[in-house]
Amino acid sequence: MSHTAHIRSHRKPRRSASTLAMRAGVAGGVLGTLAVAGASGSANAAEPVTQTLELPTLTADLAAQAARSADATQQAAANYQLQAERDAAAAKAAKQAKADLAEAKQKAAEAKKKAEEVARKEAAARATRNAERTTLSTTASTGTTSTSTTTSTSTSTATGSAAAVISFVKAQVGKAYVSGATGPSAYDCSGLVQTAFKQVGISLPRVSQDQSTAGTQVSLSNLQPGDILYWGSAGSAYHVGVYVGDGMFVGAQNPSTGVVERPLSYDPPTGAVRVL
Repeated sequence: MSHTAHIRSHRKPRRSASTLAMRAGVAGGVLGTLAVAGASGSANAAEPVTQTLELPTLTADLAAQAARSADATQQAAANYQLQAERDAAAAKAAKQAKADLAEAKQKAAEAKKKAEEVARKEAAARATRNAERTTLSTTASTGTTSTSTTTSTSTSTATGSAAAVISFVKAQVGKAYVSGATGPSAYDCSGLVQTAFKQVGISLPRVSQDQSTAGTQVSLSNLQPGDILYWGSAGSAYHVGVYVGDGMFVGAQNPSTGVVERPLSYDPPTGAVRVL
């Protein structure tokens, strides 16, 4: 026996059955816990397999979303480009419209200026005719031989070229007035005069301005059959006709009347030239 066996505190206590049972129960609980943990660990170890199997589906969804996003982006870009093209076209159209408006205004201003110039010339010609008419009236009132008296004697004696011209223009009375026409079914004023004198071999200019200076200027109080009458200033006349005697003239007046024979008082001329 040990020399310390008689000391109570140094003796190892005996294990009782209850203590051993309790320890066995604890051990069983621990083993059960470990079994449960192992099963749980096995279940958790299988979970990544399930997640791995779901990855293809998730990846396909992401790809579809990315494709839709790309399509939307492409469509937005196309819309922006279309809008930009529309804006550019609208700006170009606005610029062209502005230029057209400016051009139209300029043409309108030029047309107005020309119309005013024509009106001034016509007013001047009208004033000249009125002055000439006053002169003729004064001459008649003082007993001086009038135009009609002077020409009435020569009408019946007109021969040769003058008679041919007069016969031609009288034959055209009643035909239409058409600007630029020289016969045979229609005339304008200078076209009738030019064609009439062509019958006797005399070549006259085509327009009234030039015809008013084609021959020798004669006084309206000394007219002879076959003289060319003009309205307006010499060199800028706007109308011509042919004096046929007895105070009458023939001319292509306008689209409303056509070729007519009228007395000088119907529209007194400004001057006359003689080419025969």
